[in-house]
Amino acid sequence: MPRPADAPPAPGLSLRTRLRSFLAKSNGISLANNVSAMSQQPCIRVAVVMERVSAPNAWEAWQFRVIEVVPDEGVFGDTPRKLHDDGKTSRWLHPGFRVELYADECKGYFLNLTSGRPVWFVSWREADADPSHVEITAVSLSYIEADRRLTAEERVENLPLEPELCEWLRLYTNEHFRPDTGRKVRAQSFLSPKERARPVDDAPGPERPGD
Repeated sequence: MPRPADAPPAPGLSLRTRLRSFLAKSNGISLANNVSAMSQQPCIRVAVVMERVSAPNAWEAWQFRVIEVVPDEGVFGDTPRKLHDDGKTSRWLHPGFRVELYADECKGYFLNLTSGRPVWFVSWREADADPSHVEITAVSLSYIEADRRLTAEERVENLPLEPELCEWLRLYTNEHFRPDTGRKVRAQSFLSPKERARPVDDAPGPERPGD
């Protein structure tokens, strides 16, 4: 029996298991150690879950926040769909966002990875035609792109990035990041406060097999 159009996806494998499988299918790589495959144009497809609250206070008609970023395996369609609505709070699924990695954005990925808390950046704005809805403008992993969108007066929220995706992003950044000195910089998900305070030019180079 098919699910109603506004029903959430049926529960299945854990998000971590789905991510591992999804990344392997999307990029044809093993997250363990296949760095050579990162020379391809890595891309994953995701969907965003937004929460909307009606009349949250005396000054606002609507309040929005990002709840979750989930893998989009092509079963959600192309348009936003309502997952839940109790009259006060509703949740909406926005599908079809491609997250591609680009070599010229590697500094932004590096800043994200070395922040101590790597995150998704989800940018959005209120829909011009209907303030009760939002338009999600991008999903990114680049700190610098998030800053550009804030400068353009979009709203940017962040959510923790899953460990499998941290590794996916780290491998790509290690392979392609060229700091100003021309040396590669090893992007690590977690550094001590002392290490994070070091200038980028002093950061260690990437480990090589056999080092």
